[in-house]
Amino acid sequence: MKSEIKAYAKVNLFLDITGRLENGYHTLNTVMQQIDLYDNITVGASDGDGIFIKCDNPAVPCNEKNIAYKAAAAFLTAADKTARIDIDIRKNIPLEAGMGGSSTDGAAVLRALNEIYGFPFSIEKLCEIGGSLGADVPFCIAGGTAVCTGIGELLNPCECKKDYVLAVVKPDFSCSTPAAYKAYDANPLPLNTDFTEFVALLAEGSEKWAGKMYNVFEKLYDDGKIAAITDIMRKNGAVNAILTGSGSAVFGVFDRKETAQAALEKLEAPFKIIVNPV
Repeated sequence: MKSEIKAYAKVNLFLDITGRLENGYHTLNTVMQQIDLYDNITVGASDGDGIFIKCDNPAVPCNEKNIAYKAAAAFLTAADKTARIDIDIRKNIPLEAGMGGSSTDGAAVLRALNEIYGFPFSIEKLCEIGGSLGADVPFCIAGGTAVCTGIGELLNPCECKKDYVLAVVKPDFSCSTPAAYKAYDANPLPLNTDFTEFVALLAEGSEKWAGKMYNVFEKLYDDGKIAAITDIMRKNGAVNAILTGSGSAVFGVFDRKETAQAALEKLEAPFKIIVNPV
């Protein structure tokens, strides 16, 4: 039995930290948006035992460190199954970008196995399993647009207009997520009080929502590299531009694809793409 799944990337339209739990996890106010950039995941289940991963990007671990591996193991445990699971990952989402590249692969494996075994679990149950693997996994399972709280696993779907395009840039450097949270803990920033207004503007389709986008991590990076990218986007037609996740990818919101493409041509980066929200 085999299933082929598209594992969609995400961006954070708003991201703020609201607190820190005793277990070290941070609580968040965030709005995540799925975009039409995706990895291709093929999952096969057959008689036998063991989880085996192949990936076309040598930087991706093909062992138990991969969330895709952990997802397969968690699904089999939850379903009380024993099987040989073969996972093939074709990467299109850049690594260490803040775009959910590993979380979405794990989410895709859960969805694929659920299909292979005849949908024994609801989306809610899959999200529960996914939440044990990583804070972004439940959103990557549910997709769309969602207001996410808790550590990111509490989802409230948000219907909104998607009449815009995004220009995404992954520069030639990466940002460490653990290091980003450590920097925040050393210098916590005041809570952004615009979150409720941002969600309301987004839901009602107001043109003003993009101006309220925010990423707390962007405020912590003081070397100017991120700011240089967002400034160029804004000066070349972006309604607004911010970091996604803990970086290092940056995205700008544009009214037209042609304007977004012209802005990208002003930037030097190894990864540049125009995407649509989905």
